[in-house]
Amino acid sequence: MFQRRLSFNPPLQPAIRNFLLLFAGCLLFHLAGTWTLPLIDRDEPRFAEASREMIERNDYVVPYFNNRYRFDKPPLTYWFQTVSYRILGENDFAARLPSAIAAALTALLLLAWGRRLDDERIGWWAAIMFTLCFQTFLHGKAAVADMWLVLFVTAAHWAGYELLRDRFRDQPAAALQRRWWWLFYLSLAFAFLAKGPIGWTPLLAIASTKFFLPEVKLNRRFLFFTGLLLTVSIVAAWGIPALVRTNGEFFRVGIGRHVVGRSFGAMEGHGGKSFGSYLLWLPFYFLTIFLTFAPWAFSLPRLMRRLWRRRDPLDSYLLSAAAVIFIAFTFVQTKLPHYTLPAFPLLALLLAKWFATQPNAARHVRRTAIAAGCVALLIVAATPFLARFFVGRELMLQAKSDLTPQMQFGGTRYKDPSLVWYFRRHVKGWMADLDDDAVKLFMETPGARFVILPTASATDLYPSLPQGWKTFSVRGFNTSSGKRLELTLLLKPS
Repeated sequence: MFQRRLSFNPPLQPAIRNFLLLFAGCLLFHLAGTWTLPLIDRDEPRFAEASREMIERNDYVVPYFNNRYRFDKPPLTYWFQTVSYRILGENDFAARLPSAIAAALTALLLLAWGRRLDDERIGWWAAIMFTLCFQTFLHGKAAVADMWLVLFVTAAHWAGYELLRDRFRDQPAAALQRRWWWLFYLSLAFAFLAKGPIGWTPLLAIASTKFFLPEVKLNRRFLFFTGLLLTVSIVAAWGIPALVRTNGEFFRVGIGRHVVGRSFGAMEGHGGKSFGSYLLWLPFYFLTIFLTFAPWAFSLPRLMRRLWRRRDPLDSYLLSAAAVIFIAFTFVQTKLPHYTLPAFPLLALLLAKWFATQPNAARHVRRTAIAAGCVALLIVAATPFLARFFVGRELMLQAKSDLTPQMQFGGTRYKDPSLVWYFRRHVKGWMADLDDDAVKLFMETPGARFVILPTASATDLYPSLPQGWKTFSVRGFNTSSGKRLELTLLLKPS
C-alpha cells in the first residue's frame, strides 16, 4: 500500500525543482544579515516608517512619513511592506523582506528567459551574475523600491522579446501570444507603481528595434493603444484618488520635483550643480559600473568589442534596452550609483550569452561566483559589529525601558529618518522638528518628553541636568554622510 501511495506522488519535475532551488538560494542570500544591520541611509527608514503609518491610518492611497505627506514614490513598495508587517511584525527584517523576494524573483525570470533561448546555462549564469553583483547585493537587502522596479522592468523586457521572438530567431511570423502581451503591459503598470515613469523605459527599448528590425510592424504585435490604455487604467486606479485627495500635490511634487527636478537639478548633493560640473559628471555611470556590476563588469569591455564587430538581433535588443537606461540617467543631473540597476539583468544576459560561446566559461563563472559569494558572506558576518555604530537604533536600545507611548519627542540638527522609525516603536507621537532655540521651551513644557541632539549642544544647554531627568549618549556615524557623530538623548519622565 505504501508503494502504491508513492506512485500517486511523483517527484517534482527537474525544471520546477531548479526554479525552487534557485529562488530559495537567492532569497536566503539576500536575507542574510538583514535582521542584524539597522536600516541604512535616509531612504530605508522613510520607506519602513511610511508603510507603518499606512497601517496605522488604514490609508493605502496616500503615503505619510512622520505625519506629513510623502510624495517621493508611488505606493507599490509600501503595499508589499505592509503585508510583510502584518505577518512578521514591524521590524527591520520585515521591512527588507519584500526587496529580497523581488531580487529572487528577478533571478527566476533570468533563468526562465535563458531556458527560452534553448540554453539553460545562459539562464543560470545570468541569474548568478545578477544576484552576486555588488549593487544587487546591496539593494536585494534594502527596504526601498528599486528591486520591485528591476523585477517588473525585466519582466517587460522579456515579454517584449517574446512578442518579437520569431524575428530574433529568424523564424516564420508567429501569431500574437496574448499571455506575453498581458505580461508586457501589466509589468509596465506595476513598474510605474514601483518607482514612477522610469518603469516605462521598456517602451523605448521596443521602439529601438526599428533600427535593426525595420521591417517589423510593431503596432501589429504590441497593440500599443489598447495596451497603454490598460497600463494607464491600472495606474489611474491608484493615481486618481491620490491626486484628488491631495489636490494635485502628488503629481506636482512626485513628478514635478522628484522626476523633473532630478533631471535638471542635483538633489541632496548628488551630482554637479553648475553646467561645467554637470559635463564632468556625464561619464559617471560608465565608470561606476566597474564597482556596481563587479565582479562581472570587468568582462564588459571584451564583450563590447565583440558586439561592435558582430551581434545578432537579440544582442542588439538587450544592448539597446540597457543603453536606454544608461543614457537616460546620464543626462539626468541627479546621480546615484544604483539608478542604472534595471539594466543589470540585461547585461547579465548579454554576458551569459557570450560566455556560452567561450571555452572554459563554466570554470570562470564558477570561480568568480565563489569569490563574490565569499566576500558577500564576510560582509554579512561583519554586520553585528557594524550595528553598534548606528546611532539612532543604539539610542533607542539604551532608552527604551524609559519610553512610554504618551511621550512627545523632538530632534535638532541631527533629524535623521531613522529616529522616527526606531523611536515610534515605543512612542506613538511624531518627532518634532526643532531649532536649537526651541529645545529648552520644548523640554520645559509640561508632560513626559525627550529630545535628541548633538552631545556638545546638550552640554551647552544643560550643564547641570534637572532633577529626575535622564541622559543617554552614543557615538557612531551618520550613515548618509559617513561623518562621525555623537548624540545625546535628554529625557524628562514627567
